[in-house]
Amino acid sequence: MSEDKIEEKVLIIAVKKQNQNEDRFQSSLEELISLSKTAGGSVKKVMTQNRARIHPATYIGEGKTEEIKKEIDELDIDLVVSNDELSAGQLRNLTDRLEVRLVDRSQLILDIFAQRARTKEGKMQVELAQLEYMLPRLHGQGVAMSRLGAGIGTRGPGETKLETDQRHIRRRIYDIKRRLKLVVRQREQYRKRRKTNDVFQIAIVGYTNAGKSTLFNRLTKSSSLEENQLFATLDPLTRQIQLPAGFQTLITDTVGFLQELPTALIASFRSTLEEVTEADLLLHVVDGSHDDQAEQQKTVMKQLEDLESHTLPMLTIYNKKDLIKDDVIPMNHPYLFMSAYDPLDIEKLLKKIEETLKGDWDRYTLSLDPDEGKMLNRLERETIISNKYFDENTNRYMVKGFMRQEHPLQSLLKEY
Repeated sequence: MSEDKIEEKVLIIAVKKQNQNEDRFQSSLEELISLSKTAGGSVKKVMTQNRARIHPATYIGEGKTEEIKKEIDELDIDLVVSNDELSAGQLRNLTDRLEVRLVDRSQLILDIFAQRARTKEGKMQVELAQLEYMLPRLHGQGVAMSRLGAGIGTRGPGETKLETDQRHIRRRIYDIKRRLKLVVRQREQYRKRRKTNDVFQIAIVGYTNAGKSTLFNRLTKSSSLEENQLFATLDPLTRQIQLPAGFQTLITDTVGFLQELPTALIASFRSTLEEVTEADLLLHVVDGSHDDQAEQQKTVMKQLEDLESHTLPMLTIYNKKDLIKDDVIPMNHPYLFMSAYDPLDIEKLLKKIEETLKGDWDRYTLSLDPDEGKMLNRLERETIISNKYFDENTNRYMVKGFMRQEHPLQSLLKEY
C-alpha cells in the first residue's frame, strides 16, 4: 500500500502518574516510540505531564493541551499517540481541542497487528479486536475514523472499508466470531492429532523483538518473517527439528508478548497463544542486551501465568550475547547465553535442550534382537539415546537412554 510508505509525523503524549516508577515510565515511552516506527510513523516530539491522576475528561490538563496544540501546528504533526488507553470521552474531547487525528497505545498495537497478519485466521482475529475496541469509542473518533483505511491507527485487515455504523459492526463481530469458532475447532483437531501421535512439542516464547523468529529460523533452517521490528511474527509457525542424539520434536514460533497488550487483543489471540499451553517445553527468549530485560521477563511470566502455562518446563535463552554490555544475572534456571546468529551457539542450544529434557525424563536400558530395527529406529526418533552398542556375547543391541514419563513406549519397556 502506497500510504504505508509515507512516514506520518507523530507526536507522543504521556501522563506520568505520581505512583509510577520513573524507569518503567521511560521504558513505556521508548516502547511507544518503537511501536510508532513499526507502524510507519516518525516521532517528532514526546510531551509528558506529571499528574496525581489522569484527567477524566481530557487525559491531560488544560494548559498542557494548549502547549501540545502549538507544537502540532509548528511541527505540522499528522498524528498524536497517547501512551495510555483513552475512553470514548477523552478521545472525543482531545480530538476536538487538538484538531488532529489521535490514537492511543492500544489502537497503535492493533494497527501494527493489522499490517502484520498474514493468515486468514490472523486477519480475522485482528479485525475482531479492532471492531470490539472501536465499538464503545465510535462517537469519539470524529471525522478521521468515519472510514477505516486512512493512515496509522485506522488500517484494518478486513476486505471492506468499514463504515462506523454500530449495527453493521455488531453484525460483523458476530460473523467473525462464528467463523473463528470453526477455525479454533480445526486447530483443536490438529492439536489432538499431534497429541495422539504423541509428538513432543517445544514453543518459543518471549517479549516482542527478543529474537524469537531469528532463533526459530536458525533452528529449523526456514525463513519466517525476521525483522528488527515489534511483532514481526503474528501467525504461529510449526516445524520439525532434530536434536543431536536423533530425537525429533516439533517447534513453534509464537507472537511476541508486550506490556499492556490491549485486552481485546489478548482475548482474540487466545487461540493463537494456546499453542503455548500445549507445549511440553518452553524456550523463553530474552533480549539480554535490553536495558529493561528484567521487566520484560516479568511481563512474559505474568502473561504465561494468565495462560496457565507458567508451570511448564522452561529453558531461558539470553539472546544477543554479543551486544550485552553489563553483567546480566539470570532470573530463571536453566538458562543459556547465546547469539542466534552464531552456528556454534545454535549447536550449544540443541545440546542444552537435550540436557534439560534428560534431567526431567526417566532413564531406560534395553536389549534388542538384531531384527528389531523398527524398534531401534523408533527409540532414536522418540527418545534421547545416550549409548548404543552391539554385544557380541549375547548377539543383541544394548540401548541406554532417556524417555519422558507418559510416552507410549514406556509400557513396551516393561515387556523387555
